[in-house]
Amino acid sequence: MELPFAEPYKIKMVETIRKSSRTEREAWIKEADYNLFNLKSERVFIDLLTDSGTGAMSDRQWSAMMEGDESYAGARSYYRLKETIEEVTGFPLFLPTHQGRAAENVLFSSLIKANDVLPGNAHFDTTKGHIEFRKAHAVDCTIAEAYDTTCESPFKGNFDLNKLEEVLKKYPKEQIPCIVVTITNNTAGGQPVSMENIKGVAALAQKYGIKILMDSARFAENAYFIKMREKGYAEKPIREIVRELFSYADFMTMSSKKDAIVNMGGFAAFRHREDWEKCQMYTIIYEGFITYGGMSGRDMNALAQGLMEGTEFDYLEARISQVAYLGQKLDEYGIPYQRPAGGHAIFVDAKKVLTQVPQEEFIAQTLGIELYVEAGIRGVEIGALLADRDPVTRENRYPALELLRLAIPRRVYTNNHIDYIAAALKNVYDRRQTITRGYVISKELPIMRHFTIQLAPAR
Repeated sequence: MELPFAEPYKIKMVETIRKSSRTEREAWIKEADYNLFNLKSERVFIDLLTDSGTGAMSDRQWSAMMEGDESYAGARSYYRLKETIEEVTGFPLFLPTHQGRAAENVLFSSLIKANDVLPGNAHFDTTKGHIEFRKAHAVDCTIAEAYDTTCESPFKGNFDLNKLEEVLKKYPKEQIPCIVVTITNNTAGGQPVSMENIKGVAALAQKYGIKILMDSARFAENAYFIKMREKGYAEKPIREIVRELFSYADFMTMSSKKDAIVNMGGFAAFRHREDWEKCQMYTIIYEGFITYGGMSGRDMNALAQGLMEGTEFDYLEARISQVAYLGQKLDEYGIPYQRPAGGHAIFVDAKKVLTQVPQEEFIAQTLGIELYVEAGIRGVEIGALLADRDPVTRENRYPALELLRLAIPRRVYTNNHIDYIAAALKNVYDRRQTITRGYVISKELPIMRHFTIQLAPAR
C-alpha cells in the first residue's frame, strides 16, 4: 500500500481559538465598518487574511532568537544574515528593513522620480502604492491567461514579452528605473513565473539597458513550481534554482514574513555596490543603522534560519500541497477559483460566484464579508477596493478579476481546518443567488485605501 502524505513536522505548542455565533459576527463586522482588516483577531476563527508574518516558527528559529546580538552596529546577527542571504540568493550586499514595504520604500526613494514608468507582472498593492505615491506609473505586462481563472496554464504569472518590449520601446531608458518581476505573482493568484520567461525578461532588459528588480516575498514557492513544472529542473535542488532565478536580477526586495517564515522582517539586496551605497542614506533615515535597519538581532537570526528552512523541498511540498488540497475541495463543490491552485493561497473567483452584485459594489469584498458571517473565516479582497482610484482622474479602477484571497499561514492549520473552510464557502456558494447587493464607500484614504476603508451596505 502506498503511504499517504504526511507533514514533515510535528506540533509542539498550540493556541486556542474560539468559535463565535452568527449573531456575534454580524455585529462585529458592522462595528468594523465592513472592513475585514478592522476585525479584532479574537473575533476570527480561521484567519486567512494573509500569509505574511502569520506562520509558525520552528524550534530552531526560536533557538536562534536566543542567540541574537543586539549591538547597534556590526552585530553578529547582521553578519550571519548577510552570509545566509548570499548563500541562498547569491546577492553579495543587503540592507535589513523591518518588512517588505520598508525595503520598497528604501529602494524606491533612491530609484524612482516623478513620471517614471515601471513595467511589471501585476504589481502588488504596496509596490504600486509606493510607485504612484512618487507620481510614477506602474504598467502591467502580465500574460492574458492570468485573467482567465479557468485556464490551467502552469506559469500564469509570466510576462507578456511583447507587451514588455512595447513599453521599453515607448519610453527612454532614463524614464524606466527598472522592470519589476514579482515571484510568485500575488495579484494574479499566487501564480509562478517560469525560468524561461525570466530569461526572456532579462534578455530584453539587457537589450534596452534596464535593470531588473525582483519582488521576492515568495521566491521559494516560485522555485518549487519551476522544479515541479518546468522542463530541465526536476532534478535540481531548490536552492540551485533560487540562485539561478536571482542571477538575472540587479536587486531584490523581500518581505521575509512570507517565505522566510518569520513574524517580522525584510531586506533589500543588491548586485552592484553603487546601488547599495545610494540606498544607505534612506535606510538610516527611515529604518535605522545599516547593520540593523529596523530589525532586532534576534529577528535577524530567526530570519537567517528561516531562509534555510523555507528553501527545503520537503517543507515546500507540504506547504504547497495544503493549498492544493483546498483547491481540490473547492473542485468537489464546483466553486470557481484561479486555476491552478497558487503557491500561498486560493483565490476564489468572486465574479463567478456573486453574479448579481454590481462591480461598483465591490464583489470580492462582499464575498469576503459573507464568508466571515457564515463561519468566522477572514480572507482578503483582491479586486476593485485594492485596485484603488486612478491617481489622475480619481475614478475607481475596476480590474479584470474580482478575487477573494484565502491565504494559508505556514505550518499553522491542519487539513481539518481546510475542510471547515471549504464547507463554509460551499454554504455561501449554495445561497449565492440570494446575495444581490454589496457595499459602498463611506470613508477612504487617497492611496492603499483597502487597509483602513470604511464601508456601508448598498441600498
